[in-house]
Order: sequence, then C-alpha cells, then structure tokens
Amino acid sequence: MPRYADSDKEKLREAVDIVDLISKRTELRRSGPGQYKGLCPFHEERSPSFSVDAHKGVYHCFGCGVGGDAFKFVQETEGLDFIGAMESLAQRVGIELTVEDEDPRAAEKRKARERLLELLERATGFYERYLWESQEAAPARAYLVDRGFTEETLRTFRVGYAPSAWDKLLMAGRAGGYGNREIFDAGLAVKSNRGQGRIYDRFRRRIMFPLADARGRVLGFGARALGADQKPKYLNSNDGEIFHKGEIVYGAHLARSAAARADEVIATEGYMDVLALHQAGIVNVVCIMGTSLTERQVGELAKLGKTVLLALDADSAGQEAMLKAAKVAARSKLALRVVPLPVGLDPADVVQQRGVEAAAEFFQHSVPFVRFQVDRELERGDLTDAEGKDKVIAALRPVFATLPPSALREELVDVVTAGVALDRAKVSSWLSMPVEEEDAPAAAPAAVQQSAPPQRQPYGGGRNGGGGGWQPRRSFEPDVGPARRKGSQVAQAERAFLAQCVVTPSLARDLLPKLDKATFSSEFMGRLATHLEGNLEEPTANIDEGDDLLRNAVSGLIADSAGLTNSPTVLRRELALVELKRLERDHRAAIAASDGNAAGLRVKVDAAKQRWEELVSQSLEEAA
Repeated sequence: MPRYADSDKEKLREAVDIVDLISKRTELRRSGPGQYKGLCPFHEERSPSFSVDAHKGVYHCFGCGVGGDAFKFVQETEGLDFIGAMESLAQRVGIELTVEDEDPRAAEKRKARERLLELLERATGFYERYLWESQEAAPARAYLVDRGFTEETLRTFRVGYAPSAWDKLLMAGRAGGYGNREIFDAGLAVKSNRGQGRIYDRFRRRIMFPLADARGRVLGFGARALGADQKPKYLNSNDGEIFHKGEIVYGAHLARSAAARADEVIATEGYMDVLALHQAGIVNVVCIMGTSLTERQVGELAKLGKTVLLALDADSAGQEAMLKAAKVAARSKLALRVVPLPVGLDPADVVQQRGVEAAAEFFQHSVPFVRFQVDRELERGDLTDAEGKDKVIAALRPVFATLPPSALREELVDVVTAGVALDRAKVSSWLSMPVEEEDAPAAAPAAVQQSAPPQRQPYGGGRNGGGGGWQPRRSFEPDVGPARRKGSQVAQAERAFLAQCVVTPSLARDLLPKLDKATFSSEFMGRLATHLEGNLEEPTANIDEGDDLLRNAVSGLIADSAGLTNSPTVLRRELALVELKRLERDHRAAIAASDGNAAGLRVKVDAAKQRWEELVSQSLEEAA
C-alpha cells in the first residue's frame, strides 16, 4: 500500500469543499458564517442535528456523535480506507499524489497495476474509436440505434466495438509499448491452444461495454455478440490481476450522485437496461452483471443508497435471483424492494415499447420484498382446495415470523386473506404460529421486514380499506395509467384515493370539488378526478364513445375498489398520502435546484407524514 506525502494531505484539505462534498449526501442550509446544518446522513432523524464547519473543514452530529473531516466522510460513506479516501478525493479535485517510503516490492506491484489500468483505459478508447469511425462497425451502430440509444448515451457509457480480426487490439497494445504478458494480464487476450505462448484478442466482432469501478476506472469489459453464430451471447473479461466479476456493479460511477440524493439505487440484470433507463432520465441505476448477487456487490450497492430496487426479469430465473439476492443481503442493512415488471420484458424493453413515462411509473410501484414473497406464493399456490391453501399459509409463516406488529403486517394479512378466501381472524392466527428454527426464512432482510408502512404503494392500486381486505392483482404487471408525468411519485397515491372515492361517495362528494385538479400528477389524472366528481353514483356514465383512455381508467378504478370498505377515515388517509407525496416531490425538486425553500418544504413534509401516520393508526383501530 503506498504512503503519500503529508503535504498532499494538506493540499487535499485545502482543495476539497467539504460543504459541496457532504451536500451530495444530505441537504445542508446555512446557519451562520461558514456554518451549515442538516439531517444526519448516518442515522435517521427528523430534526437536523448534523453540523458542518466550512472554515475548519469538519462535520459533527450531535445526535449520534459521528464527526470528522473530508477524509473520514469519504471513508464512512464509500467504504474506503484512508489511502483509498485520499485517492478518491485527489481524483475529484485533480491533484496528483506523491508516493513516499514504499516497499520496493509493493512499489513494483503498484506500478504494474497502474500499467494495466492505463492499458485498459487505452483499450477502451480503441474500442470507442472503432465503433464510431470504422466501416466494419456499421452493423453495430445500426443495432444500437435500433435499440433506441442516442450517441450521447453511448458515449457517456463509452460503448465501443471490437473488430473481427484476431489481433487488432493486440497489435495496437504492442504499438503502445505494452508486452504480451501485460495484454494477457489485463484480460484483453487469450492463449492459443495450438501454439505454445501465442495469444490473440479475447474480444472480436462484439459490442463492448467497459466495466468500471465506483471511481470510473475501467477494470474489464462485457461484450455482446453481434452475430447469431457467436457463442456465448455475452462474454466478460476473465477474472485475473485486475478484473473480478463478483465485485463489479456496472454503472456505479455514473449512478453515484443521483443514488446518493435519492438514497436508493435500482439494480438491473443487463447493460442495456442501465443505458435505457439512464437515457430515460432514471439515473440512479446499475447492473449486477446477471442474476447472481455477491457479498462484494452488496457492499458496493450499500455505498450507493440504503434501499435497492430489484428490477430483474419477471421470469422464473429473475424471481429466483431476487430470492438469492435477499439471502445475500440479509446480513447487510440494505432494504430490498421489488419492481414488478411485465413477464417477458426487461427494463430496456419497457422503455422502448411503452415509453419513458410508463418506465418511470413501474419504479413507483415497487413493493417491499416481503410483499413480493407473499404475491409469489399466492401466484404459485393451488388455491382451489383446502390442502393447497394450507400449503400457501405454511410457506408464508416464516415470512410473517420476521414481521413485527405494524401497518405493513396488517396489510399483508389482508392480502393473504383475500388470496385464500378464508376468515381473516383464522388466517392471522395461522400466520402467527411459531416457526421451527429450520424453517426460518433466509431471504428476509431485517431492514425490509421491519420497515414502516411502505411509502410507495403496491401495484394494483388498492390498499386495505379498513376491514374489507385488499383485492390483489394476479399479475406482476401494474396497470400503468395512460398519462403519468415522468418520475411522478403521486400518481399511484392519487389512483388509490380515487378508488376509495368510488366506495365512499358521501364524503368524496364534499372533498373532490375542493381539490385543485391542476395539482394532480398529470393532466389525465386531473381529468379522471373531474369526471369522477360529477359521476360518483355511476362512474362509467357520461364517457364519450371514443374516449377509451378514460373508460379504461374508470374501469380500473372500479376494479381497484373491489374489496375496499366505505370508510371516511380511510378516504382521508388516502388524501393525506396524496398530499404527502406531492410535498415529497416538491422537496426533492427544491433540493435538486438548490432552492432556498427546501428547508421549509422539509417541515411541511414532516407534518404531512405525521398526519398520514395518525390516519393509518386510526383506520387500523377502526378496522379492529
């Protein structure tokens, strides 16, 4: 490990703006000359107790006691040691570090690694130029355009093309002063089985995706075959001196800032998913390199945010991958949520076939991992006879064993009750029976299981309506509305509110006229609310013959309202949630725009959340 000059530490202290550094993790507001305050990024709190002194370059939290300087902050938030923190900060501010007193063997090893990293960087540039400048790469360019990718997106991710010749990269590496051994160690070449010691290009006639670490340094490549005759379809760099597949989270260096602000990251299976979502404006997205998640990858995800949204394919392999991911994440503090995708489509397909707004809407329908487990058992189970229902309940007992008394638990009991069509009290009793130790669920991360009622509402629109139970959708595909504003976090809450209006017309008749329809998440949702306001007794009436969008949306509301109870408290709860979601949206926008109103909006968000939680408790008490 290198030892850097003490003078470099002082240079970095002076060069790093600690306020700017910490602001990427939490919102800060000025509290005095050179003084800033905000919510602590290291523990949950509602009142700001975290302070930053810009002049001294230090921070301290009076709530949990953490404190330190820029080096310490990077160590804690990015999981680095002190040397790694120095290197990370130096890279950010453009300072070259001076190495002192290094063991000769360690120095030699470090220089060899730096040579390989430089070679990989040059190879990335070589593949990039070949994609954009060569005639051979024309089919690759056409394929990428056909997938909907812009040149800007492809250049952002430094996508390239490996020529079909056996030694193009090899010859370019030699011309740059690199030996055969270095080219092989960098994972850019493989040995021939015929000639001893002979090597040739590992990647040929493939679209190249550079695989970088969290600091953006290229460590290897993922390569997609261009021809149907090429096997395998995807080929990665082999594990070696630099590259280790189980440690890579693709796109982390580009997702870091957005993920830190949202405190959550979306995890997909493929490179194309990351490119498509990033281009659609959903930037906090990474790829876990297939369907297996390793301990090291969990550690990398934890550095990006506290919540991971699993957006894996909805096929059986994708579902099994989610269960495996939960087992790996069980020992971490990550909260897992599942994004219900349509069967047969991955996130890139959703963007291309259904549009940006529909893609953004899917992520607002993410559900707690326990909800995914419940739905999965209900989907797989045979609910036509008593034996099948018993098996489903038995399979879910370990899941419920990790859930403390909460609104989420009551909500899921209602889901199971509706799914198996049995008496709620009996179902609740059976689910609460003790679980044998060997039956305890491995795929139940505590951070997920013990979470408060989910802020995102489960897909399908309906929630527990007091005591009537939740009518679950028998599909992992949410009913996506036709006109949702990109990135909206209130559309689903609005839909649930309007569904409750259908079953609580007496109070809705007073509430709906008082709502400003222009504040709804989209023009269409406002129009839907206006239609419902005048047709509460018969929602399907007075719809123009050619207005299929409105007719389908009203039919969806009626379906969502099935099983809900006529409850004024629940209706007020749904309206409170709409207001909370709107305020959260405005607060995030204010933070992104560095608006001075962000602090005031934070206070309103806290008040709205408290009001909603009170109504949740009240509705549960009424149901009991």
